[in-house]
Amino acid sequence: MDMAHLHKKMKKGRPYYYVREIARVDGKPKVINQIYLGSPERILEMAQGGNSMPKKIQAQAFGALWLANLVEKEIDLAGLIDGIVAEEKDNAPSVGEYFLYAVYNRMIQACSKRAMPGWYKATAIQHIRPVQIDELNSQMFWFKWNQVGERQLQQIAKDFLRRISRIESSSSDCFMFDTTNYYTFMATDTESVLAQRGKSKEGRNWLRQIGVALLVSRDKRIPLYYREYEGNRHDSKMFLQTMEDMFRVMRDSAGEDGALTVVFDKGMNSEDNIAAIDAREGVNFITTYSTHYADHLVHVDLDRFKPVDTRKNRKLAQKGREDDRLLAWRTQGEYWGGSAQWWLHTIH
Repeated sequence: MDMAHLHKKMKKGRPYYYVREIARVDGKPKVINQIYLGSPERILEMAQGGNSMPKKIQAQAFGALWLANLVEKEIDLAGLIDGIVAEEKDNAPSVGEYFLYAVYNRMIQACSKRAMPGWYKATAIQHIRPVQIDELNSQMFWFKWNQVGERQLQQIAKDFLRRISRIESSSSDCFMFDTTNYYTFMATDTESVLAQRGKSKEGRNWLRQIGVALLVSRDKRIPLYYREYEGNRHDSKMFLQTMEDMFRVMRDSAGEDGALTVVFDKGMNSEDNIAAIDAREGVNFITTYSTHYADHLVHVDLDRFKPVDTRKNRKLAQKGREDDRLLAWRTQGEYWGGSAQWWLHTIH
């Protein structure tokens, strides 16, 4: 930790002073203690024995927590959950409130449920959304969680995403769909349908994992649909099973008229999936295609590629960085069983 030092800030042309202590936290310098001294006149008064010296100073994390609570005032996640999950009243936070305090922690500085009370004691939560901090412990969390059934959880997710879409309404007819997985340290003999060993994106294939799929709108990038799935299920099979729900959500968001476009990566590619999309009128898609199945695309001469008309490319051209622009070559061919022709953009 560095020694305490004076720190000057200029506000409206006037200097104000602080005593600061800085230490390295997770390898980065961070202010761990700060005491406000005031203007030069106030410091002089204190030096001459005035009675304006601070009696007690307490530093608490405030800003991020305040912003998180500001978002909650619009969404009312706690009220939404409590409206779905009925529970007996007690002196502890409700199911919705406990979930909300866990969400705040995840948003700002995620820690274990066991460490959560200690984290909250270092924040200004009592000035933002007062709570009995000692009640925010791991035992109470699991007690509350066990009161939420599978159908209730699905309803919570559905209503939550609906509220988000009302607050940040989307007008886009283009949507992005992607999947990921999260590894766990769950023991082999612990029963779980979702947590299974599969191909881990983190390379930890020996750990049990859970898959999560997410659909977002292109313009707002807000979540519209999600689904968790078994960690050993292939993305392409999950994609086919969720397609009906996914396209219904897309249509609800974009309206009944007009064409829809969904963007996904090659992990969702299969002949069955492409055929299912083709069978839907007014639905287009953008995806990647492995050059393993079309290796002739790899050997196209670079001089056939042209700059793509994108905002980033235009900015690079203005800066004289033409060589850094994204290039593409457009062609067409028959793929996925030759059932139809597709336009291809090969990117360099």
